[in-house]
Amino acid sequence: MTVMRYKAYEAAVEFDDEAEIFHGEVLNLRDVITFQGASVAELKTAFRDSVEDYLAFCKERGEEPEKPFSGQFVVRTEPSAHRAFVSAARRAGVSLNKWVVSTLERAALR
Repeated sequence: MTVMRYKAYEAAVEFDDEAEIFHGEVLNLRDVITFQGASVAELKTAFRDSVEDYLAFCKERGEEPEKPFSGQFVVRTEPSAHRAFVSAARRAGVSLNKWVVSTLERAALR
């Protein structure tokens, strides 16, 4: 599987050897956005066109397009871990939010 990106959207792409065609689907949405192409150039164009069509469709209906991620998520943990995280953030001289984001970024980029 390969991942393509356009605007804030990511899509998983696969190659169907029997049909000799690339096909993809935008990830992390409740709405379904698919596309296909016989070449890489065609696939890229189809991906962009599908996202733009989706955005135009939402605009026509007066709806906000669904975004893959809002940038916010809730983390539940044990109170002792919460206390330890707050202490670590204070020692680092940053907010708990900044400490968590920094720690997660380091872990994700390893």
